[in-house]
Amino acid sequence: MKAFADDTTPSCCGHDHDHDGPHASSLRDSLPPEGAPSALGRPCGDGGPHASPLPKEALTAAGTAYRIATMDCAAEESEIRRALEPIAGIRSLRFYLGARTLIINASPDVLPAALAAIRKAGFTPQEVAGHSGAPQARGGQVLGFSGGTGRLVLALLFAAAAESLVFFAPQTQAWQIAGMGIAAIAIGLAGFDTYSKGFAALRHGRLNINALMSVAVTGAFLLGQWAEAAMVMALYALAELIEARAVDRARHTIKGLLDLAPETAEVRQPDNGEDPHASSLRDSLPPEGAPSALGRPGGDGDPHASPLRGSLPPEGAPSALGRPGGDGDPHASPLRGSLRGGKWETVPADSVRPGAIVRIKPGERVALDGIVTAGASAVNQAPVTGESIPVEKSVGDPVFAGTINLSGSLEFEVSAPASDSTLARIIHAVEEAQGSRAPTQRFVDRFASVYTPAVFIMAIAVASIGPLLFDWTAFQAIYKALVLLVIACPCALVISTPVTVVSGLTAAARRGILIKGGIYLEQARKLKAIALDKTGTITVGKPKLAEWQLVSNTASKDHTASIAASLAGRSDHPVSQAIALGLGLSSQEVQDFEALPGRGIKGTIAGKQYVLGNHRTIEERGQCSAELELLLKAHEVAGRTVTLLASSDAVLAIFAVADSIKESSRDAIANLKALGVVPVMLTGDNNATAQAIGRQAGIDDARGNLLPEEKLAAIQEIQQRYGLTGMAGDGINDAPALAQADIGFAMGAAGTDIAMEAADVIIMNDDLHRLAATIKLSRDTHSVLWQNIALALGIKAVFFYLAIFDDATMWMAVFADVGASLLVVANGLRLLRKGRGAKPQ
Repeated sequence: MKAFADDTTPSCCGHDHDHDGPHASSLRDSLPPEGAPSALGRPCGDGGPHASPLPKEALTAAGTAYRIATMDCAAEESEIRRALEPIAGIRSLRFYLGARTLIINASPDVLPAALAAIRKAGFTPQEVAGHSGAPQARGGQVLGFSGGTGRLVLALLFAAAAESLVFFAPQTQAWQIAGMGIAAIAIGLAGFDTYSKGFAALRHGRLNINALMSVAVTGAFLLGQWAEAAMVMALYALAELIEARAVDRARHTIKGLLDLAPETAEVRQPDNGEDPHASSLRDSLPPEGAPSALGRPGGDGDPHASPLRGSLPPEGAPSALGRPGGDGDPHASPLRGSLRGGKWETVPADSVRPGAIVRIKPGERVALDGIVTAGASAVNQAPVTGESIPVEKSVGDPVFAGTINLSGSLEFEVSAPASDSTLARIIHAVEEAQGSRAPTQRFVDRFASVYTPAVFIMAIAVASIGPLLFDWTAFQAIYKALVLLVIACPCALVISTPVTVVSGLTAAARRGILIKGGIYLEQARKLKAIALDKTGTITVGKPKLAEWQLVSNTASKDHTASIAASLAGRSDHPVSQAIALGLGLSSQEVQDFEALPGRGIKGTIAGKQYVLGNHRTIEERGQCSAELELLLKAHEVAGRTVTLLASSDAVLAIFAVADSIKESSRDAIANLKALGVVPVMLTGDNNATAQAIGRQAGIDDARGNLLPEEKLAAIQEIQQRYGLTGMAGDGINDAPALAQADIGFAMGAAGTDIAMEAADVIIMNDDLHRLAATIKLSRDTHSVLWQNIALALGIKAVFFYLAIFDDATMWMAVFADVGASLLVVANGLRLLRKGRGAKPQ
């Protein structure tokens, strides 16, 4: 096991495995500090003599920061990662390649060994003064230096002057000395960092791009091709700068969404002098034992899920935004933290604390996450869900930072600070995912580590053996060897994979699909089957009480309804909430309340114990009869979910709840089938209801009466039968199955932390079409990846042949290398267009 997560998972995700087995990654634990850039390195080479500034948010990152002057490309990051892999105790690594800075999060006793390993790899780390992981002022020191574009322009001018002297100046010693001097100046301006890193690599026995270019340019200069050497170095440095900016475009495109959230918010101020931000969303929760205001998303048909309260963060931690329990849920408790009275004042959004009341007017963007306390409006949620279709919002509904208020005025209670909004967490998670290395990228890195030394050995062979085997002069052989060294630079090959994976992750995020790493982006194309939860995934997830019937002759209808409403009101499951809402009665006191996962709930009312459970629960209690079975079958065949109320003596009543199928489900299932993916429905509801819903959705394999652990066993059986299997669910009761699946999809996860933590891919709305979209994007990404690899290697192969058997020049070699790099970058960036349609205007 590795000492820290690096290849397949975000660096601080809190778990370490190879993703070949069960997994349930945690999103919140993997989030980098606000604004932290991804670990994607820009292409090798410095692209200029100076490092770019370290983002100020990086100053707050946990750990110790080190400036490494010779680290500014993905290959060098890989070398450092490999050097640090054997060291135990390193919690995470954060690379800021533009600023040439590495932040190591480890215990103090581990740092000396880590620094020694870095130095042994040929790098010199220098601790950044003043960085200790503590938050810094916004105006604090910014690490790094200004860019060196000006020096590159000068280098190009001097190189062009040297070339002009070769073509137009008299062939006298004076002019040649002048030309050599001008060429040397051009090489010094453009290649100082390249030489510095190249010689350092050679001293430590490493062959990297900088070493190859240093040897090639120096050799050409000594052979008298000083003008060509100068132009090659200048063009190489300029091309690397262009590539770096192209890669930065892919890496930072997702950050543009964060700018959609306004920097200020209109906050209600108290008229009594109290702190306007002192109230907390936690204060708005009902007392322990009262009906929960935070209904979870649709589950597996189990009418009684365990309370969500147990999943809330500790007291004092930022409160998690919960999903309200359906439209018009009367059990949603009032937000007691709301402020009444006081004037409105515009303040910086990042200074607003949870519990404050914020107002947004029509046409304005929402600055923070929260829950509506007053007003009604339509909101465009495209930045979060990828859907620009407006969503109606009223009291009790969540709103998300970056979304657009369209029609009416809204007031909402802030549920999370700006740095922890759903939008910010999406962006930070995508950036962290961008830093994880996909399988193809690991393959390319391994190939490049062999390819470069192999070509170097070939160049030596050409220089030494070429004159003996072919009719070459020593000059020709050495020149051909130098051309091979330039061609040997694996820039295009190394950069071909990360820019493609990053573009794919960004395109997915724009469409409301949050993929937690390149490994899942690549694996999704291989899915052969997807298991789907029923409630809230295939169905709307907002069931309604269709009918209820008294089956006991010893109880009154009003008394029975009151007992059922009291028990149902204690559960946050949509089916229970539908019963409580449908009965519309005041609750009695419930004692000894207990949730029975996958079965129901029980409690004591007026000294007598009752159970509100599903068909299976009543069968296990031995309280079913032939007459009761007939009643239940009639409802189940109609696709209704049946819940029964029973005392210790007999079944008192049955409650039939209907949850309609989503309009998009049948078409989405058809899309999956068209892609060759087999859909399977898994639900805790009865078999008859499962079959009825399955027929409506077009699913041939629908399985009912499944407890959470039985869903896990079903996933294992599907994996053995079909192969790579996904699971789509709400991430709460389905957590074991999501963990067992090769790829877990959390549906309708906007604002739901539990679902985000349980899955590998998060669909920020509840549209099943996103499953097929993820698979299509994965296939497109895989296609572009191998297009890039074939393009990079194909161009290299052509110029290898020309270099050995024809008259290829160093000019041609550098254009081949740089041209291939720019082509693969441009090809990879095409994937960004896959998500462009979802970006709000």
